[in-house]
Amino acid sequence: MWDLFLDPLSYSFMQRSLLVAITVGIICSVVGSYLMVQRLALLGDAISHSLLPGLAIAFWLGINIYVGAFVAGVISTVLIAWIHRRSPIKEDAAMGIVLSSFFALGITLITLIQKDNKIDLNHFLFGNILGVTPGEVRDTALIAVLVLACVALLYKELLFYSFDPLGAQAAGLPVNLLNIGLMLLIALTVVASMKAVGVVLVLALLIMPGATAYLLVTRFHQVMGLGAALGVFSSISGMYLSYHFNLPSGPAIVLVSAVLFFLALLFSPSQGVLTQPRTGAGESGLWREVRALMGGLKSR
Repeated sequence: MWDLFLDPLSYSFMQRSLLVAITVGIICSVVGSYLMVQRLALLGDAISHSLLPGLAIAFWLGINIYVGAFVAGVISTVLIAWIHRRSPIKEDAAMGIVLSSFFALGITLITLIQKDNKIDLNHFLFGNILGVTPGEVRDTALIAVLVLACVALLYKELLFYSFDPLGAQAAGLPVNLLNIGLMLLIALTVVASMKAVGVVLVLALLIMPGATAYLLVTRFHQVMGLGAALGVFSSISGMYLSYHFNLPSGPAIVLVSAVLFFLALLFSPSQGVLTQPRTGAGESGLWREVRALMGGLKSR
């Protein structure tokens, strides 16, 4: 039995992969909790997809791809804010515009680069955590320390701003700086996660652990802490499933996180679909809704 857990640890690449997976599981859940509270899940997706041009250009210039990805993430956040403020376009539409534009540009650049360089850059889309190098483990750890330190130092301010931006502004907090700071934290988190799950799947780790915790606990610091624990569990479980069943690592991590979410959605003691107090003559609210829907279809 113990061999199932200890055998993967005998390989150095699995040790590095697990370190990165645990680190990414923590910071994605912590930063993603703010996104979920502010209902800005699309922003995480927009930033993650916007990294691709930076990755391609950094690779072409021969510089650190993390630097290129971060610069592209910053540019995308500034562009989203600029479109929203200088036009009648709503913020969600601005995110969609930037997301699709940067993603298309990134795919185009990657395709052009691959014509002259026999190297596969597509792992940035879906992750390649089993291929992390010691240097990438170091870079991920440094980014994680920076992100968690900023969250710890600005926890109260970010919490106030996330739940009540108008109240935070009235209280004299620099809401614009807080907003920019949060966007930079998201960009750093996505950069740290791209080797683990790729830019396509990183939104799942940003949102799902926090959403799962939200169904189980009530206070924000509990959501953040439990979300981080769930993120770590998902990352470790996904890595072991990947090793033992020869599955792609990034998608395996995301699938474990998705299973945890749907279990919480169904069986949460306070908010579970199947554990809600029964109404009427012993009939659950779920089945009442199903019957009402079927009745509406028959009446058409």
